[in-house]
Amino acid sequence: MSSNRLGKGLEALIRPREGASNTGTLKININIISPNPNQPRQQFDEVALQELVASIKQKGILTPITVLEDKGSFILIAGERRLRAAKLAGLKEIPAYIIEVANDAEMMEMALIENIQRENLNPIEEAEAYAVLNSNYSLSQEAVAKSVGKKRVTVTNSLRLLKLPNEIKENIRKGQISAGHGRAILMMKTTQAMVKLWQQIIKENLSVRGAETFAKSYTSRKSEVSRRKKEIDPRIKHLEDELISALGTKVKLTYHKGSGKIIVNYFSDDDFERIFSLLTKSKDIS
Repeated sequence: MSSNRLGKGLEALIRPREGASNTGTLKININIISPNPNQPRQQFDEVALQELVASIKQKGILTPITVLEDKGSFILIAGERRLRAAKLAGLKEIPAYIIEVANDAEMMEMALIENIQRENLNPIEEAEAYAVLNSNYSLSQEAVAKSVGKKRVTVTNSLRLLKLPNEIKENIRKGQISAGHGRAILMMKTTQAMVKLWQQIIKENLSVRGAETFAKSYTSRKSEVSRRKKEIDPRIKHLEDELISALGTKVKLTYHKGSGKIIVNYFSDDDFERIFSLLTKSKDIS
């Protein structure tokens, strides 16, 4: 599909139809409209849906849905919440724009793009929609961003949310924490650390900035501990070398605040007997 068609959205694909009103819409039987197989929106607020039902009963459908004609029936492209509310309101017909596309792939892409542009998706639904465009249709992040009228960095940051553990993604999906919290959690290096920060956010009701501060402090402490572990005290290294020389085998010496370990390696039964004799001055190990 050409990039100029993508960038223009569905309006570029809408064609006047015979019998259409002066707004370019047709009244379509609700029962012959199939759901959109690529609907990125997975959750619908029940309270908001009932409010829309009440509004439709009073004023009707103010914004037409968008559909694709398919062998005498129609596939929903955009407006699933309106379609659901119209059914609940008892409507038999609904105003719709009918679009034309060149092939199934173009239809699927346009469905995703239009829903991203117009629907109130939660951050995870939006990220999943970008991932479908990126993976299934081989659109680069730059092309995805251009298609939906967003900056590339916005799409990149959105896709990063999908790297979060499932329970954290579900929290964002439900609106219990924000996408900003999710990005702060991604500053942690391991899944265990991510879960630790997530639990801290919930427990202390941390703001995004508070979560970022926690993440920076945590990663800084971990880096310092790791750095210290890598630094070998020259006195310990000297003693380790002395033991290696005396025992003729690999020796690991660790020391921390007055205690530690001496790990002596042996590589055969004979090697064990030799080291045992050196340490105990005994030749009998029976």
